[in-house]
Amino acid sequence: MADSTPPSQETLSNLLHETRSFPPPADLAENANVKADAYDTANGDRLGFWEEQARRLQWERTWDTVLDWQPPYAQWFVGGQINASVNCVDRHVDAGIGDRVALQWEGSPATAARSPTPNSRIRSARRPTPSPRWA
Repeated sequence: MADSTPPSQETLSNLLHETRSFPPPADLAENANVKADAYDTANGDRLGFWEEQARRLQWERTWDTVLDWQPPYAQWFVGGQINASVNCVDRHVDAGIGDRVALQWEGSPATAARSPTPNSRIRSARRPTPSPRWA
């Protein structure tokens, strides 16, 4: 008897059973911000693990509660206040690494490639914008 599952559903079903593994190159793993032992740490104390990770960021106001879990709703770092721009750009400039490439971007065509750094983002943000011309 032939299988009556349409090919598209069969393909999607196969994706649910992925078992391949793609380990990173050794030099990338060696220089990673998070090492392989982080899995064991997170499994041992998941809230403590995420609190430790959050402390790596600069907070305007530290949180009162790491997790408020009222299924199906979850609130992380309740009471905390963070400035995403400071954490993505400013703190790297302040640490003296503002000229490191933050993101390698290649557009279409390839000549549109850019390599923005935190310093270049700050310079761009401080550049005055043209005023609209009203007729």
